[in-house]
Amino acid sequence: MKKIIFILALFFSVSVIAQDDNKYEFSINADFVSSYIWRGMYCAGTSIQPAMDFTVGGFSIGAWGSIGIADFYKEVDLFASYSIGNFTVGLQNYWVVWEGDYNYFDFSEDTYHQLEANLLYSFDFFPLTFGWNTLIAGPDHYFDNEKKTRAFSTYIDATYSFSVKEVELEFNLGISPWKSNVFYTNDLENGKYKDFAFVNVALTASKNIKINDNYSLGIFGQFSVNPAKEDAFLVFGVRF
Repeated sequence: MKKIIFILALFFSVSVIAQDDNKYEFSINADFVSSYIWRGMYCAGTSIQPAMDFTVGGFSIGAWGSIGIADFYKEVDLFASYSIGNFTVGLQNYWVVWEGDYNYFDFSEDTYHQLEANLLYSFDFFPLTFGWNTLIAGPDHYFDNEKKTRAFSTYIDATYSFSVKEVELEFNLGISPWKSNVFYTNDLENGKYKDFAFVNVALTASKNIKINDNYSLGIFGQFSVNPAKEDAFLVFGVRF
């Protein structure tokens, strides 16, 4: 885990040096959500989720966070990605705190930090995107006959995008292909870990409301179910 910051910094440096395109973009926004649902898992209640990213050519680096309003939850994620053609590869460092005792600069194996590798492919001829996400470092383990085993927890999803009049819609289907230590599949209270499981079936609708010539307010809603946990969620959000 001590290598996480070094890997992200190296990935950033090499990619920027390799760019011949001088077009730079920087964006910053924030979402207000009625509850924070991640891959079919309830993380927190009402939350503020700021984000910022810097893009040059096919390379992006940025940060995303979530702060719980109704209950204590704190998340700060760093990410770096590179797109070439229809493929996007990336790394994401999750830092999630469920309690008040934390240290961001603790990179030991049992730290709050987790590093995930991401692969994304989008079709040209059809509005369908496939994603593969696997945790490769951090406290991602399960115990099999008292033997500590790295889980390489993985989330695979497919997203189909379409629109109805002025409303943008996305249908998402997510699975966990093998035994996982991520909360959207396991049962911590009973010490059980599921193998293959459907963990997220979601429909998201979003629309931009024009405020003036220079600014639009985004609103969105999502209905999702987690078959593995027999749970369901309805979320409303506003993007500033």
